[in-house]
Amino acid sequence: MNYQETTNWMFNQLPMYQLQGASAYKEDLTNIKLLASHLDHPEKELKCIHVAGTNGKGSTSHMLASVLQDAGYKVGLYTSPHLKDFRERIKINGTEISEDFVCDFITKHKDFFEANDMSFFEMSVGLAFDYFTSEKVDIAIIEVGLGGRLDATNIITPLVSVITNIDLDHTQFLGNTPAAIAGEKAGIIKPNVPVVIGEYTTETQPVFFAKSEVNKAPIYFASDLISNVFASDLIGDYQFHNKKTVQQTIKVLNAETEFKVSDENLKNGLLNTVKNTGLQGRWQQLGENPKIICDTAHNKHGLAVVMNQIKNESFENLHIVLGVVNDKDLDSILPLFPTKAQYYFCSPNSSRGLDAEILKEAAKKFNVIGEKYDSVEIAFEAAKNNASKNDFIYVGGSTFVVAELPLK
Repeated sequence: MNYQETTNWMFNQLPMYQLQGASAYKEDLTNIKLLASHLDHPEKELKCIHVAGTNGKGSTSHMLASVLQDAGYKVGLYTSPHLKDFRERIKINGTEISEDFVCDFITKHKDFFEANDMSFFEMSVGLAFDYFTSEKVDIAIIEVGLGGRLDATNIITPLVSVITNIDLDHTQFLGNTPAAIAGEKAGIIKPNVPVVIGEYTTETQPVFFAKSEVNKAPIYFASDLISNVFASDLIGDYQFHNKKTVQQTIKVLNAETEFKVSDENLKNGLLNTVKNTGLQGRWQQLGENPKIICDTAHNKHGLAVVMNQIKNESFENLHIVLGVVNDKDLDSILPLFPTKAQYYFCSPNSSRGLDAEILKEAAKKFNVIGEKYDSVEIAFEAAKNNASKNDFIYVGGSTFVVAELPLK
């Protein structure tokens, strides 16, 4: 199979949360442990940082990778989901895994995958671990896909565990209270492995304390410990807490491991995250006059910060291109959106995309008014055609929406 045929097989034949939702979620780690054994346990050869959290784990992972690259290390980076190409998920020093490696890996193990009903995510994790081991990376940053305790990445024993924050998202899998979700995320905390918590609340902090105590894992609360926050080329307001989390994680890495990162490496790495890693879709500017911003924020916690940042922008008229997936709690997110704006409702090109007409009608209840369009592309073009040079255009609501924009 060529690369396109290989990725089509991965996407379409096996369960994949990004496309199918709940049917792709596994209830235990049996399959990934079976795959790891089949691959001769590449995860045991890796030195890792494990990153979980409701929001910010992608940005935090990319910033950590950039900082460690600046310090001269060969850094593997595994994240999800991708925007344009599957290979974005697996990188070394900002360079995506080759098409040939993906094809060869899938071809070699395809019979095993089919015989054992491996999920898309399990295959991807196995591929990343195998690739990083074969390429002899110095350290790998591994982002959790969903949750923590039962996530396929949770077979590693990292140097440091990181939990960015907790909010209500994916409640059908993780629980419907912050404490319950914190319990799932805290499942990545390992015996005697230090853990960095980015943000906490009175409801989640006791959960983290209890899990770290059971595991004798030193715990650090970045929001309390870091006061001097360095600048970054990731400029969304929500990056403030992510930068604290990165700085505290580097402090722990310096103190507890053989990895050494200077303040200069830290500053340079944060300032060059996009350049070093290729991260896209985080308060990313796509144009000026009118200013056009896209962002992958898609839940209440993330969208609240983004909407507040929009309020602080200077513009004459606001245009919002909005699309979401069909399991989104609209009653929790739609009240966050400003009523004084022109909306362009659309559905991302995914089986999980919510019909634009349904979104339009739901938004009316909150006086969020606009027209529906047949695609993200058409909605985006309409917004650009309607906007004057002093206006502001925001595009978001879903990673899938941002993925359909001309980002490069």
